[in-house]
Amino acid sequence: MSENKIVARVNGKEISQDDVLKFLNDIGPQVAMQFRSPEGIQKVIVELVNQELLYLDAKDNKMDEEEAFIQMLEEAKVNMLKSYALNKLISNIDATDEELEEYYQSHKEYFKQEESLKASHILVDDESKAEDIIQEIKDGLSFEEAARKYSSCPSKDVGGDLGQFTRGQMVPEFEEAAFSMEEGAISQPVKTQFGYHIIKLQERIPAGIKAFNEVRKDIYRQVVALKQQERYLDKIEELKGKYRVDLRF
Repeated sequence: MSENKIVARVNGKEISQDDVLKFLNDIGPQVAMQFRSPEGIQKVIVELVNQELLYLDAKDNKMDEEEAFIQMLEEAKVNMLKSYALNKLISNIDATDEELEEYYQSHKEYFKQEESLKASHILVDDESKAEDIIQEIKDGLSFEEAARKYSSCPSKDVGGDLGQFTRGQMVPEFEEAAFSMEEGAISQPVKTQFGYHIIKLQERIPAGIKAFNEVRKDIYRQVVALKQQERYLDKIEELKGKYRVDLRF
């Protein structure tokens, strides 16, 4: 929809592809998925036409002059102005590198990481088959190729790579074997409820504090949020000195 094509007209009012996209964005991605087909887009266009017809009818019948609508409109304006004022108050807040580094140094307990492993595996349903595969690897077949050839786990498509994991994320038998291995080692068959695993330990990541660059984006969001809260509370205290507040609780 690169060109803003007109998809309908109602009493001279044009409805465009941009209007269709806005409607889909407003209803949220999960609901919008139901309307991504050509038939779904047609339903959206029909709905936009229907809404425009209702709008025209409401104007003709002077519903915009009814007391209930005027009250509803005023309430909406009040709520929108509150949101606008809050967004304007906190929208230009930023954080310097010095502030991020200071937060990191004074909150290192938030950035602890457990010992973790990076490992690959090959999963088969028979112990003797697993032993035969281990022998093939010893004879020169790469672990990754063996995983693609023999493993029944979906990870075979990436050479058996399981990514990074900590204790408690794998079944106990697998975890006990993996955490007792040396980097680069290949295990003997490990039996679990899923079958027999051949594990290759790629890397051991020791427990410690995450590096500043790993968590910089998270720290930035947190520092900005704290500064926004501080500005908001300072503004409220200022306004309490300007306007009378009478609490009844």
